[in-house]
Amino acid sequence: MTSRADTVVALRAAGVSFVLEIAQPIPRILHWGADLGGSSSTIASALLLTAGPAQLNNSPDSPRTFSVLPTEYEGWSGTPAIAGHAQGRATTPRPQLVRHIVEVNDAVDGGDIELEFEDAVSGLRTTLHYRLDEHGVLSVDTAVVRDARLSPRIGSTSYTLEGILALLPLPERATEILDFTGKWCRERSPQRTPFGFGTHLRAAHRGKPGHDSPFLLAAGTPGFGFRHGEVWAVHLAWSGEQRYLAERFTEGAGSFSSVLGAGEDLHSGEVILGDGERYDAPTALFIWSDGGLDALSDRLHRRLRARAGHPSSPRPLVLNTWEAVYFDHDLARLTALVQKAAQVGVERIVLDDGWFLGRREADAGLGDWYVDRSVWPDGLDPLVDLIRSHGMQFGLWFEPEMINLDSDLARAHPDWVLGPAEGLGPTSRSQYVLDIARPEAYEYLLERIDALVREHRIDYLKWDHNRDLLEAVSRGDDGDRPSVRRQTLALYRLLDELRRRHPHLEIETCSGGGGRIDLGILDRTDRVWASDCNDPVERTQIERWTRMVVPPELIGSHLGAARAHTTARTTDLSFRLTTALTAHAGIEQDLTAVDDAELGVIARWAAMYREFRNLLHSGHVANADLADEATALSGIVAHDGSAALFTWSRTATSAAGQSGRVRFPGLAAEALYSVRVREDLGGASRHQGDDPAWIVHAAADALELPGSVLVGAGVPLPTLNPQQAMLIEFHRLGG
Repeated sequence: MTSRADTVVALRAAGVSFVLEIAQPIPRILHWGADLGGSSSTIASALLLTAGPAQLNNSPDSPRTFSVLPTEYEGWSGTPAIAGHAQGRATTPRPQLVRHIVEVNDAVDGGDIELEFEDAVSGLRTTLHYRLDEHGVLSVDTAVVRDARLSPRIGSTSYTLEGILALLPLPERATEILDFTGKWCRERSPQRTPFGFGTHLRAAHRGKPGHDSPFLLAAGTPGFGFRHGEVWAVHLAWSGEQRYLAERFTEGAGSFSSVLGAGEDLHSGEVILGDGERYDAPTALFIWSDGGLDALSDRLHRRLRARAGHPSSPRPLVLNTWEAVYFDHDLARLTALVQKAAQVGVERIVLDDGWFLGRREADAGLGDWYVDRSVWPDGLDPLVDLIRSHGMQFGLWFEPEMINLDSDLARAHPDWVLGPAEGLGPTSRSQYVLDIARPEAYEYLLERIDALVREHRIDYLKWDHNRDLLEAVSRGDDGDRPSVRRQTLALYRLLDELRRRHPHLEIETCSGGGGRIDLGILDRTDRVWASDCNDPVERTQIERWTRMVVPPELIGSHLGAARAHTTARTTDLSFRLTTALTAHAGIEQDLTAVDDAELGVIARWAAMYREFRNLLHSGHVANADLADEATALSGIVAHDGSAALFTWSRTATSAAGQSGRVRFPGLAAEALYSVRVREDLGGASRHQGDDPAWIVHAAADALELPGSVLVGAGVPLPTLNPQQAMLIEFHRLGG
């Protein structure tokens, strides 16, 4: 590492550059996007010369700028980076730079810029830290400390923080916005809008990101897609409440057109800083790509896979008991299920809801984390021993952050239930929220979970969180206090401590399915349950968009019953198996209720999963941009282009009878490939007569095709019936 103190500093990595002018009283952002080349004085001078916009009519007499902490003082009329007040005063912050450190990593590219500011108006000392990693992902961390010495006018008056946003500017060619909405069993549903004037604000007010989480906010060039277009995006690595915004004003943002930002959505009075007290904002991750959404995802996936704690062993095939037995925890029935699971090749079994005290339905028992001896007279040992005798791992379901009033815990400690002193609001799913930021409640949960993990040598926890947080205030002697942030930080501490005590323990994050999926929770967990919906029609789309941020090996994808539990839709076994293959595969279906022929197909699928999982859990995601929204071509391609597995699927009929030539993205155009249609799970039903000739050949035996045709010209694909899919395998020939 080398320290520098230039006027213009640039961080560069993986084709991305971030450039600042270190100036008084406050630095300004000169560029974020494509790498502009070496840090030459010519580039620096040109950026400085072109950094100032025109001075507009009916505007401040000095041209507006867009700084690292934009305020009204600079003529910024948009949402400020820092907002708050000292009992109604000190509302016009003027941060001034007092220190900066620049560290450029010449070995692997990237580096860090740390800026420290003092504000005589608000009495805040602010630290802003930019880090560009080797994958081209720019993280922004902001911290503020109340320092009464900085502002004699308000003295020791506490400062109420209303919000901190990490903001970066965008050029005028970013004219479209993409983010996500959704609901239970239809998470991460994309929505695209023109980037008009004003503020596009998405806020999560559910005590967690929620099923309708924005998830990722992207702005891009017109018509940007999976494989084309320039895209700028932000993701907030935070499991509490969130704010995402994109703003565009007629006067622009300095020499830029608009801004993109994210930060924690704070409740009024949630953060009140006394002298010396500190607030650390959640990390905002900014990602740029000139190769569409897939290239953006690839940066995030590489970043996650480079973590020291990223799962390194093959992701085991899972069976979760929920849709097989629900609350019917009968040892004989579960024994039969375990034996069938072993027969098809399952490697991990997770006992879901219903094992603990008083839990016969979903309206009682949450909080009483003791094995229910009325159901398990000999405890869980007989089941655990059976599972281990088959060489499988054992996992257990918890919902630690929730509580039923019909529980011994709630009867003994009613004050541990999160809610106002005036009385609790309505239940949701017959449950309330446990105030885990309360030290006694935290210690109780830690002791109970730790004891069970030790007693049963548990390999895996499925950690659920079903209801939204409403009126999430903690009762105390000084009155009700907003507590969403405290809950989130307590959750993080609890997960971190469990992982410290049990380094080999894996944890799956579930929140009514996909209601809490973000890179903050993924710093502490090993898998996400993308949705409670195992209907493959719905799940194909849910997982496709979940992969925008989360790599396939961290996404649980399970085989469900023919008639879906959540939608009542009936689908073919081959379609359900194909859909569940290309992530972290698992089973929810009751294997004791299927015949030997179906078990044989499931066993072949399990073998295919073991065959392909090294590729599936290390390659990059490739989605074809298709005109027909009823079809999808998605694959996972080895980073060197040596192998790939693609899924061609259809969810509905189309006006067109033919696909035309469809190009396979991500393959190497200069390579020669061996191509096979894999029908191990049964052939997909067609809405046509004969297949294209190359499909006939590739289904019978491996077919050689040049990458230039597959990538450049494309090939015709079969017209499938709705709710059908086929797998196509590629291996590069020669060097």
